[in-house]
Amino acid sequence: MTKKESPGTCHETHDEADRGGCEIARRGFLDQLKCAVAGLAVTAAAYVLPLEGQTALGTEAASIPAIPGYDWSKHRWAYGVDATKCIGCLRCVKACKTENNVALDAHHFRTWVERYVYLDGHEKPLIDSQADPVNIAAAGTEEDYRFANRYNNDDVYKAFFVPKLCNHCTHPACVQVCPTGATFKTMDGVVLIDHNYCIGCQYCVQACPYGARFFDHVRRVTNKCTWCYHRITKGLMPACVEVCPVEARIFGDLDDKESKISQFIKNNRVQVLKPETGNGPNVFYIGLDSEVV
Repeated sequence: MTKKESPGTCHETHDEADRGGCEIARRGFLDQLKCAVAGLAVTAAAYVLPLEGQTALGTEAASIPAIPGYDWSKHRWAYGVDATKCIGCLRCVKACKTENNVALDAHHFRTWVERYVYLDGHEKPLIDSQADPVNIAAAGTEEDYRFANRYNNDDVYKAFFVPKLCNHCTHPACVQVCPTGATFKTMDGVVLIDHNYCIGCQYCVQACPYGARFFDHVRRVTNKCTWCYHRITKGLMPACVEVCPVEARIFGDLDDKESKISQFIKNNRVQVLKPETGNGPNVFYIGLDSEVV
């Protein structure tokens, strides 16, 4: 008498016929496994990482058609931030939301600003942004943004603001993990999302080491800073750069050695955020300390 078998399993028995049946079952299972692996290989082949400016289907991204008068092979865009100048006015944040139709709440931003405050007796800085509940309360509404004066009674020995945004990396992790090619890098160095192909899996949100992506729950797609691609391809500045009253944000073409960004990098000891990730950020900072990540 043999042991009762569970579906899909075989155990050792003393019956020769049962052993033969198990062997056949094993061979059948292996055949099915080979078919499954082959199927996965075919599926994987359909999602080979796209070339720059292409979707996973091998065609140019539907959201970036040919732009009259613009050759994206002749530009290499980059961004600079001077943290010694930023005053935390948050005009950049509001301008970005208005320009790019981002939800007017305290939790969805293409660009944001962090405040770093060092108090006497504290080794680490206190960090907040416009999305902090205290700052929201000070603004009185989620559709306006400001930093509350919460440290007026404290002994502050150093404080500064750090604008953050998508770093449009040279080796973007978000592109590597996108299963449909919706996230891609253009020939001029800008990382974009083709929402015609985005399935809302949020792999890119998890892969970004800078927290620069968010999920749009209304459209069911991911979103992020594009350096206002619709503007820069027409010779304009990103909205956040245009409204900055102290020129803390710098943008330009690295292929133009006289551009503001080229001169910014040439004349300053710049640094990037989280260089150890290997993403190769193209947002260059001055005025940071080791606590900024």
